[in-house]
This record gives sequence, C-alpha cells and structure tokens, in this order.
Amino acid sequence: MTLQLGEPIRHPNTASPEVMGRRAWWLVVLNFLIPGSAQVLAGNRRFGRFGLGSTLLLWVLVLAAVVLYFAWPTQLYSLLTNPWFLIGVQAVLIAYALIWLVFAVDTFRLLRVVKARPLARVLVILLALLLAVLSTGVASAGAYYANVAGRTLGSIFGPGAPPEEPTDGYYNILLLGGDAGPDRAGLRPDSLSVVSVNADTGQATMIGLPRDMLNVPFVESSPMHKRYPNGYKRCDVSACKLNSIYTEAETWHADWYPDAKAEGSTPGIEATKDAAEALTGLRIPYYVLVDMQGFADLIDALGGVEVTVDKRLPIGGDEQLRGVVEWIEPGVQRMDGYHAQWFARSRHGTSDFDRMERQRQLQSAIIAQFTPQNVMSKFDAIASAGTQVVTTDIPGDMLGYFVNLATKTKSEPIQTLELTPANGINQDNPDVPDIHAKINALLHPPAAE
Repeated sequence: MTLQLGEPIRHPNTASPEVMGRRAWWLVVLNFLIPGSAQVLAGNRRFGRFGLGSTLLLWVLVLAAVVLYFAWPTQLYSLLTNPWFLIGVQAVLIAYALIWLVFAVDTFRLLRVVKARPLARVLVILLALLLAVLSTGVASAGAYYANVAGRTLGSIFGPGAPPEEPTDGYYNILLLGGDAGPDRAGLRPDSLSVVSVNADTGQATMIGLPRDMLNVPFVESSPMHKRYPNGYKRCDVSACKLNSIYTEAETWHADWYPDAKAEGSTPGIEATKDAAEALTGLRIPYYVLVDMQGFADLIDALGGVEVTVDKRLPIGGDEQLRGVVEWIEPGVQRMDGYHAQWFARSRHGTSDFDRMERQRQLQSAIIAQFTPQNVMSKFDAIASAGTQVVTTDIPGDMLGYFVNLATKTKSEPIQTLELTPANGINQDNPDVPDIHAKINALLHPPAAE
C-alpha cells in the first residue's frame, strides 16, 4: 500500500481509483497515529502543525508519567490522587477529545473517498469512523474517570490529621467496622483492629481487638486516662467494653476532644484510638471507619468476594437458632454483599472470637481481589459505594504515599494476631505488657543468625 513518487498525497492522480484508495488509507491511519500529520501532508499545514504540536505535547506528558512511575512512583500517585490535579487531567482529556474529533472530521474531508473504488470507499469510511470513535472515546472515558475519581477522593480524603512519619518503621491505622444497621440507634464499632504496615516492605499485620474486652487502659496523654486511670471500669455507659468507649466519648465527653472534627475525626474515634494505642503499645495516627451497613454495596460493586467457609453459619434467627432464614454452607463460596455481611456478622452458633477471625478473613479476601483490572472494570460503582462506606482522617497529602505502599502490600502475605484466648489473651483482664511483647515479636522478629 505505497504511493509512487509521481503520485504524492497532496497532489494525487485523482483519476486513478487505486491511488485515491491507497491515499485514503494512509491519511486515516496517519491521523489516528499522529493527529495533525494528515493535514501537514494533504491539507492546511498551519492547522496540521498545531495538531503535531498537541500530539508531541501528549507524548511528552505520557513519557513523563512513565519516568515518574519507574523512578518516583510515590510522586506520580500523589498527583493522580490529588483532586485538583484530576480536574486538570479532566480538562486536558476533554480538550484532546475535541481536538481529535476536529482532526478526524477534517481528515475525512481530505480523503475524497468518492474518487476511490466502491469497496475501498466503504472500508475506508468504516475505518475512519471506528478510529475516530476509538480516539475520542478513550479521551472522553479518561475524562469521565478523572472526574469520578476526583469527586470520590475529595469526599473521602480531606485535610485530615497532620502528616506523620512512621513510628519504629510502621504506619499504624485503626480500622473500625461501624455497626449502623436498621435495628441500631446510631453507629458503634462492631469490629476493631489495628493495621500495621511496614513503611519499607509494605508487609501488613492485622491485630484484632475484641469488642467486648474489659478493663482496657488509655494512654497517659488521653483525656480518658484522667477519668479512668486504672482502666475502663465503672464507666458512664451500661457496659464498660472496648466498643463502648466510642459511645461514651461521643455522648458524654465530646468536649474532651475539641479538635477531632476539624481533623476529620470524632471524639468517639479519638477515644477509641487512645485505648487501642495503650492496648497495643503502638502509635496510631490515623483511622479508617467502614460502615458495615454499606459494606454490602462495596462488595457488590466489586462483583462479589470469594471466601472459604469453615462452619455452617445462620442468617437471622436468635440464640436458639429459631427463625433462621438461610444458612451459609461450608466450602468455597462466591458471596454477594448481603451474604458477605452476614458471614462477617453472624453470631449465633459461634463465638465472638470466631466472628473476629471471619471478619479478618473477609478483609484479607477483599484486599486480594482489589486488583487494578477489577477496580477499572467496575470503577464507577466502587467509587459510588466508597463515598457511602468509608470515612478516614488520612490526609490527602499522604494518599499517594499510601497508594504506593499498598502496591507492595499486595505482594506480601498478611500477618494476623487476634487478641483472643486462643493466643493466650484474657479479654476480661488483659495482660497489657504481654500483649505488647506479642505484637513487638511479630512486627520486629529477631534477626536470623
């Protein structure tokens, strides 16, 4: 499909259908690969140079992104998770979609396909339409995703708490599962854990905290420590359990945490964080709260989650298993959001400690299935669910760093430590120094000789 020297693209032999057909194929393909080249060769050269300049600029931007990805990935992720930068990306992509559409239309004008043979005429027109839709469609889709991502990130990640350096080589985050079902008055932590991520390797360790643990201490700097210097007992609510700290601080002692709201948190979360720090011996600067009522939407948006069920679990019913509406059977199950939520929350027939392990199992399964391909294919639904499900005080300025760290986390096995009797922990009267020792041994194992 070559043109002879005597049949240039700008001044072809219009009387030859073969020449005009080959010319049309070349112009369509060149316009797709290098927008503006068709105009330089066969149309308005000034207009074509504008297209070539725009194309060159896009290549430079893509090359810069590739260099950043391999040399400074954190900086690239910081840009791509900045809502204002994403607004700029959206504007640029919309501009390129319009530019490519204009050049596609102008190229079609230059084809003069009526001079080609009938079959070539039809095929060239189809190819021109296909490539025009592909180029403008990709840019338009990119602009749409940038808009959705910017809105989602802006709604979840605000200024948050001040950025902090890792403590002893780890970032520690309090992960709360908020139980705000229709049968509950308000939200309370039903699932509590501390996620400790190695700042170098990305190795994640999940430390499960029993929600019914008693006599929980507070760090000495905490306002709650002044009220409960000997542990959380004789409290101002009905049950002095770990997950009751949230309710008490929210209801009775909100004034003890005057800066919580401004930093994207709440008094209840900050009080719970103070208890988790004392219990684990870890500095915990940030939290992530997952609303379990909306958790099902997130799993449905992911397309379900695959977990291995070890024991038959009831959906609904009372302690005598009366009124059970359905059973989750043992074996490998692909669960939708409704069944996954019950897998995590089902109580009767198993202990709270079993439920803790199932919650951690489900969290690990979701992390494993949060692949780029899965996220991109269901991006809109996941983003929509995320704004309803997740709240956090992780500052937006730290998001790029944590995204880069998360790419390392996915390649490492997740360690778990449940503070339960199975691991020698008495939840009614916890031995705090022993808990600290267990966590330290897990996070800082002795070097192999």
